[in-house]
Amino acid sequence: MPRILAIDYGLKRTGIAVTDEMQIIASGLTTIPSETAITFLKDYFAKEKVERVLIGEPKQMDYTPSESARLIEAFVEKFKNNFPDLPFERVDERFTSKMAFQTMIDSGLKKKQRQNKALIDEISATIMLQDYLSRKNF
Repeated sequence: MPRILAIDYGLKRTGIAVTDEMQIIASGLTTIPSETAITFLKDYFAKEKVERVLIGEPKQMDYTPSESARLIEAFVEKFKNNFPDLPFERVDERFTSKMAFQTMIDSGLKKKQRQNKALIDEISATIMLQDYLSRKNF
């Protein structure tokens, strides 16, 4: 069974998470520089079967687009142009960074480790993906 991949795209860094082949567990894959995202995805898709991609959609509390929405829309256009046959969904990513930070605290990471923004991005993508899997399996 192909995997599902989640992307938490940001100005500097992009967190990426992926399911196992049974689409049961979401795991952080990596964090990459955002300018390398399309190249990274081309390489990854050449090696792994992916049936769907989730791309985070940043929103304000009132559901209006956040400041970074324009940046992410530009990435979505590049994604569609490079991978026209790969289905993707936009998913609400509100609170994922806060949840990722809390996850780091709960797992006992030291303060210095919690300052690793790349890890926060990867965990955020994992949270988005796990939430999607939970809703999908209901």
